[in-house]
Amino acid sequence: MSQSVPPSGNPFAEGAPQPPYPAAPAPAPAPASAPARNNLGLGLVAALVAALVAGGVYGGIAGAIDRQIGWAAIGVGFLVGFASGKVGGSNPVLPVASAALSLGAVYVGQLLAIAIIIGKELNVSATDVLFENFDVVTKVWGESKDLMTFLFFALAAFAAFSGAKKSAE
Repeated sequence: MSQSVPPSGNPFAEGAPQPPYPAAPAPAPAPASAPARNNLGLGLVAALVAALVAGGVYGGIAGAIDRQIGWAAIGVGFLVGFASGKVGGSNPVLPVASAALSLGAVYVGQLLAIAIIIGKELNVSATDVLFENFDVVTKVWGESKDLMTFLFFALAAFAAFSGAKKSAE
């Protein structure tokens, strides 16, 4: 039986035959940057959906605790702006539209809160109060509005505008 014997001498010495190694792979190209989003239609739809959801949640919370919360109005605005900027991109219309939609969301939320409060007092459904007695709900809102009401509107609009700008970057 014969055994193979390793070659004598230093295999790493200069001039020694080197085994064929594959060449190092070329570095991978840098990934392409994400395409710029600039879809006004989708941004507006996202802002509208976010406004409806956030306004409903805002109204539900405010109605459940019988008071408005400033940070919740800021959250409504930021959510609307964030959604429009993330989906729609950096279109300059989106921050303005987000601010306007957040005003509507806070208003609808306040009306919903009033309907919930009235519904709890009268032992009826808040949706019945809101849809069957909308004139009463808006009259109560008009009589109860104060400086804080408009401050909440301003905070929501500012948060929506800045949220749309920041999320589009």
